[in-house]
Amino acid sequence: MSDQINRVVLAYSGGLDTSVILKWLQQEYQCEVVTFTADLGQGEELEPVRGKAQMAGVKPEHIFIDDLREEFVRDFVFPMMRSNALYEGLYLLGTSIARPLIAKRQIEIAKLVNADAVSHGATGKGNDQVRFELGYYALNPDIKVIAPWREWDLTSRERLIEFAEKHQIPIAKDKRGESPFSTDANLLHTSSEGKVLEDPWQEVPDYVYSRTVNPEDAPDVPEVITIDFERGDGVALNGQAMSPATLLAALNDLGRKHGIGRLDLVENRFVGMKSRGMYETPGGTIYHLAHRGIEQITLDRGAAHLKDELAPRYAELIYNGFWFAPEREMLQAAIDYSQEKVTGTVRLKLYKGSVIVTGRKSPYSLYSEKVVTFEDDQGAYDQRDAAGFIKLNALRLRLLGRRQG
Repeated sequence: MSDQINRVVLAYSGGLDTSVILKWLQQEYQCEVVTFTADLGQGEELEPVRGKAQMAGVKPEHIFIDDLREEFVRDFVFPMMRSNALYEGLYLLGTSIARPLIAKRQIEIAKLVNADAVSHGATGKGNDQVRFELGYYALNPDIKVIAPWREWDLTSRERLIEFAEKHQIPIAKDKRGESPFSTDANLLHTSSEGKVLEDPWQEVPDYVYSRTVNPEDAPDVPEVITIDFERGDGVALNGQAMSPATLLAALNDLGRKHGIGRLDLVENRFVGMKSRGMYETPGGTIYHLAHRGIEQITLDRGAAHLKDELAPRYAELIYNGFWFAPEREMLQAAIDYSQEKVTGTVRLKLYKGSVIVTGRKSPYSLYSEKVVTFEDDQGAYDQRDAAGFIKLNALRLRLLGRRQG
């Protein structure tokens, strides 16, 4: 190759694609490969990845398998959730928010092992290539990036399998047939797309769902829970204090049981095309609605409405891979400031795919029963003041009406 690469850090899952990439890098670039596998709560046993990497010739000291679950939820998911961000009004950004953490850790490892480059297994059609690489360059402007899917001629699963067989790369039995769809998973969600899901008119088959029971089969009795918040972050479930990752995992279990968090979405990818995906975000859906519940009584109207204006922009930045951009950090500072008094408890009812907020309380509540009551408010609110308020707001409308008349 024209650029000499001595050592590269590969985001490595141990699956077919990244196993082929590992060997391809060794051959094509004649370089040493360092593997990095992130435990983000995807629910898979990751230790076998170590053996696969060693079989491929990776030195034991150059195999990194890091448990990032707490960092993922504490430093990425929770800050995002403070914003109430939903991409295109629906998507809780489960894949998008994981990519900057993986990129960050790859760059840290590259510095640690004195690597020249980093590599990923994202294809040239998707969003992930953008998210990874924007993260890489933001954290190390001079790093070299190798994206095999944009370079090699292994353009089909058959070609990948042929390459693997030629180089004695173990292939799982379920990888030899045509995969019905592709998935990505972490503690926040599971996404499924491709193949059987590519026709947006066809209903998602039952076998695609992996993290939630069918709402029709969920318990016939509702379950009531409480979530405690401090400064905008969840800290306890049913009165029991929990770490961020532990809390999200517990909410995932509840969401699974009650069939909560399924989303069938046709979205606009950053690269320009539309794609159809199925997302399961059980715990995140509960958490998102609970957070909005506590904000209802603790945020001033101006702050709450401004946050709702900022949230779509914030969501788009994360979706498009700009987590480390200054505009995201500026928005985060404003959002975090708004959360200083977002403390209290939310009660929710979980039932057959639905999450209903049934109560909220806070020591910093702005809700005044004395002011809002339909009964005698003992002079807390003078209803006669509304006349002047209405006339001032109607002034321009009346002037317009007279001109038009």
